[in-house]
Amino acid sequence: MLATAPAGAQLPTLGDAGAISSSAERKLGERIARELYRDPDYIDDPELVEYVQSLWQPLLAAARARGELTAELDERFAWQVLLGKDRTINAFALPGGWLGLHLGLVSVTSSRDEVASVLAHELSHVTQRHISRMVAKESQQTPWVLAAMILGAMAASRNPQAGGAVMAGSQALAAQQSLNFSRDMEREADRIGFGVATQAGFEPQGFVTMFEKLQQAARLNDTGNYPYLRTHPMTSERIADMQSRQQLSDHGPVQPTLEHALMAARARVISNPGVDALRATVVEADASGFAALPRVRQANVLYAATLAAWRLRDPAAVSRLMGRLDAVVAGDPTGQRLARLLAAEIALALGDNTRVLRTLDADSKRRPELLLTAQAQVQSGKAAEAAQRLQTWVATQPRDAAAWQLLSSAYAAQGQSLRAVRAEAEARVAQLDYTAALDRFKAAQDLVRRGAGGGDHIEASIIDTRARQVESALREQALER
Repeated sequence: MLATAPAGAQLPTLGDAGAISSSAERKLGERIARELYRDPDYIDDPELVEYVQSLWQPLLAAARARGELTAELDERFAWQVLLGKDRTINAFALPGGWLGLHLGLVSVTSSRDEVASVLAHELSHVTQRHISRMVAKESQQTPWVLAAMILGAMAASRNPQAGGAVMAGSQALAAQQSLNFSRDMEREADRIGFGVATQAGFEPQGFVTMFEKLQQAARLNDTGNYPYLRTHPMTSERIADMQSRQQLSDHGPVQPTLEHALMAARARVISNPGVDALRATVVEADASGFAALPRVRQANVLYAATLAAWRLRDPAAVSRLMGRLDAVVAGDPTGQRLARLLAAEIALALGDNTRVLRTLDADSKRRPELLLTAQAQVQSGKAAEAAQRLQTWVATQPRDAAAWQLLSSAYAAQGQSLRAVRAEAEARVAQLDYTAALDRFKAAQDLVRRGAGGGDHIEASIIDTRARQVESALREQALER
C-alpha cells in the first residue's frame, strides 16, 4: 500500500489492545471508499468486474478455508474490489476489506495467476489486520485524520498538487510517512498470499513472474508513475523467496488463456484512451508479423484493436477486425462469449437494439449480459421485461449500483415514478452516498404524499423504512466527524 517503514519495525501481535476494532476499521474503510466511488477514475465495467470477481471469490474462499479470514472479519468487512481506469501499475488494500485495482496493472499481466497473486497479497494485508496494526501505532492521530492522509497519498500518485491539498501541512505529510507497511508486513503478506493463491488453484509461478515484471518496470519507469512499485519494493530477497516456494510446489510455467488475453486487452484500451494510443493499437493488428503470433496473443491484439477502432469511430475497421477476432476465438466458448459481448456493446452504442437482443442470451444470469440486454429492452419498448429481470437481480445483489440505476430507468419508462425514484436512491446507497440517497427517498415520500404513488402501499412502506435506515447512517457519520 503506501511506502515502507524501517525494516526493523516490530509488529504488534494480532491481539494488541491498541489495535482499532473491526467495526471502526470498517467505518474507516467506508469513508475512503465513498470518495473512491466519486473519483473520475472509478469504473464499473461489467466484463472486467466479472473477470476480477472470478479471481477474487476463490481467493476469499481459500482464505476462509485456511483460517486466515475469520468469521468476524468475513461478516463485518466489505470484501469488495473497486476498479480504477488509471493506467498506472497500482493495487492497494484499504481498511475494512476494500481493495483498489488499477486497470494499468491488469493490462501488463500475462495470466490470470499474476493478477491473482496481487489480489492475494493485498487480501492478506487485510486479513492480517496490517492496517489496524499501523493505526494502533499512530496513537496521536485519529482514524479519520489517517483516512484523509490515505486519500491524499492516493491522489498524489496521479496529481501531486491534488494530493498535497488533501494532506495540507507539513505535520500531515510527515505523519503519512508512518503509514507505510513495514517490510515484515510485506513478507507476511507475500507468504500468506502465496498460500491463499495456491490453495485457490492459481499457479505459484504467477507470483514469481509478477514480481519480476514489477521489478523490471521499476527499473525502466522510475518516474513516480508506479505507486505500487514504490510502496511494495521488489527486493531480491522477496523474489528469491517466491522462486523457492514455486520450485517446492513443482508446478510448470503459467499457461495464458484466451479469457485473460481479452480482458488484459480491454483493460489496456480503457486505461489508455488517447487518440495516438488507440491508433497504434489498431495498427498493431495489421503488422507484418501478426500471423506468426501465438493464438492467445492474436486474440489479445484483435480484441484491443476492435475496441480501439470503435472508440475512434471507425465502423469499417470495427467490422473487419471483429470478423478476424471471431475467427481466432472460434472453438473457445469463453473467448466466443467475450467477443459476443463486445459486439453487443458496440451495437447498443449504435442504437441497434435488435442486434443486441439477437446476439446475447436473454435468459443469461450473468451480469454483463443482464445489463446489456436490459438497456436494449428499455430502449426498444420492453421495459417491463427488463424490470422483471433486474428486480430479481438486485434482490440478491443489493450493492449493484448500476443495476439499480438501470432498474430506475426501466420503471420510469413504464411511468412508475415512485419505484423509479426509490431505485435511484438504492443506487446511491450502494455507493455509500447516503446524503444523495436520503434526498431521493424524501423525494419518493413527497410523491406518496401528493398521491403520485399509484396506491402502492408496500413500496411506500419500504421507502419509509429505508429512509430511516439512511438517516441513521448519516447520524453515525456526523458523530464520527
